[in-house]
Amino acid sequence: MTEGLRERKKRETRARISDVATGLFMARGFDNVTVAEIARLADVSVNTVFNYFPAKEDLFFDRQEEVVGRLGRVVRERELGESALRAIRRDFLDALDTGDWRYGFHEGGHVFARVVDASPALVARQREMGELLVEELARVLAEEAEADPDDLTPALVAAQICVTLRTLTAHAVRRQLAGESVADILPGLREQADRAFRLLESGIGGYCSRLPRRGASPA
Repeated sequence: MTEGLRERKKRETRARISDVATGLFMARGFDNVTVAEIARLADVSVNTVFNYFPAKEDLFFDRQEEVVGRLGRVVRERELGESALRAIRRDFLDALDTGDWRYGFHEGGHVFARVVDASPALVARQREMGELLVEELARVLAEEAEADPDDLTPALVAAQICVTLRTLTAHAVRRQLAGESVADILPGLREQADRAFRLLESGIGGYCSRLPRRGASPA
């Protein structure tokens, strides 16, 4: 579907506001920047900023929706015969190998982390996003496994996966903040990730495997 002029202008305005805000936050810290400054440099009104970003924290975590829904999407798109855990493991290791930002460990990720750590508001929002991520993954697992509403298994599986990913990423970012390079951190992180996923595999490795649709004829 072709993007209309109105939609394109809205997308460009949002991107401009986000880019200005990110530059200021990275240079001066979140708490030292005002929304009025961002609006002025982006050449929009303060009301326009809030139309696109309801809270100041949304300007920093401008991909919150994508982050919160990431693991659920990976599970929904898993391959035939692949379990939820194996799909997430594959996606996590791919992000490490390609240097993608989606799990929080990448070149420059420690700069982002430093800004978060310096702001109580951002620490609180990041914690909230982590909780939403677990809830969303649990919801998708429950749907995909056709779990009973009283079955706690989806929530327990989601919690185990998310705390593992969070622990691996936090460890890597701490090493970045201490001055180590991504190239130096990556081999050990990958080894730790393999070990962690093997431990999970022994308990939840087969949960929510994708099966052929009912009534589907074999290939």
